[in-house]
Amino acid sequence: MSKQIQAIRGMNDCLPGETAKWQWLEQALRDTVASYGYQEIRTPIVEMTGLFKRAIGEVTDIVEKEMYTFEDRNGDSLTLRPEGTASTVRAGNQHGLLYNQEQRLWYMGPMFRHERPQKGRYRQFHQFGVEVYGIGSADADAEVLMMSARLWQRLGIADTVRLEINTLGTSEERAAYREALVAFLEQHKARLDEDSQRRMYTNPLRVLDSKNADVQALLADAPALMDYLGEESKAHFSLLRELLDGAGIQYRVNPRLVRGLDYYNHTVFEWITDSLGAQGTVLAGGRYDGLVDQLGGKDTPAVGFASGIERLVLLLETLGKFDTLPAPVEVYVCAMGAGTLGSAMTLADELRRETELAVMMHCGGGNFKKQMKRADKSGAAVALIIGEDELQQGVVTVKPLRAGGEQRQVSREELAGLLPSLVNA
Repeated sequence: MSKQIQAIRGMNDCLPGETAKWQWLEQALRDTVASYGYQEIRTPIVEMTGLFKRAIGEVTDIVEKEMYTFEDRNGDSLTLRPEGTASTVRAGNQHGLLYNQEQRLWYMGPMFRHERPQKGRYRQFHQFGVEVYGIGSADADAEVLMMSARLWQRLGIADTVRLEINTLGTSEERAAYREALVAFLEQHKARLDEDSQRRMYTNPLRVLDSKNADVQALLADAPALMDYLGEESKAHFSLLRELLDGAGIQYRVNPRLVRGLDYYNHTVFEWITDSLGAQGTVLAGGRYDGLVDQLGGKDTPAVGFASGIERLVLLLETLGKFDTLPAPVEVYVCAMGAGTLGSAMTLADELRRETELAVMMHCGGGNFKKQMKRADKSGAAVALIIGEDELQQGVVTVKPLRAGGEQRQVSREELAGLLPSLVNA
């Protein structure tokens, strides 16, 4: 017997028992963005490698260590997309969607990074993201944050997540701050861990986000980015805070908050939960006004966020939010006896059309006990039985499987009208 082939490590199957959770969450995401007037964009999974090197930065961990990159038969270097923003910008530039226009977009789909798989972090993972182009003012930042707050309300987890915000200023202001920060870190290099020493010259702002408690203690005396911001940057951040306050959205200004990618400026933010241990960030984003130009388009302001679907599913599972999801089957139809199968299958199709309920037809025959066992296993609320007597009399036996209630017979003419209330009893 040949060896059984297994899935690639960190790339997981989503089995039927799990897909209902994903579908419920995905529908909540779609409904939320639709209520704000955003439109979906779908981009290829594979892009030219140069897209991500230019967008993300060649000295980031993603490009240096994590991308799935390969040469195709033409010798072109291709990469499985590690994030969604670069592809969205590429598509916008290529199809003329961005310059002198406003676009409010969303995407959802698989991304790929060669990381060490762990709970809530996988090599193939799925992201939901929102992108706003052509609006440079802080009200766009506030809108995407209000949208994310609305999402938590819709999912019933608003009391388990908290918002942290910061500002990175302009690229020029950040460059001046970077010099001061590197000078400070050089004075204390011996006290930095290996990861911070490596980042000190390549991406020093990421040192601010270090999870090492000793490094964080050292940073208490580091220069503050806010001291390097000009009046325009301060006004942008001030307006954002004013709008969030007016919307009743609570937040904390975290001066150590940075993003892992090079293209962010001005506003950055994270929604964090304490319910998932170390993997606490469930949604993150900010403003990236220079990215469109960086990828060959004309200067266009942009702001957005992304959230990992697996991590949201894990959070919702942890909080028991899926415990009340409806069963995938609501009605189970059984045929008992000679000549009943065709009538039962016709009835099942009629009910699907007339009631929009999820109706499963028993296939494969079997005695009453076997069919009832299958009906119960399906999770259906009601079983419908057509036997030889029912067929002759023009009725259907209705058997409740979950709630209380007596088994009874209903005429086929009345059944479609009664069934929704019987299912929801």
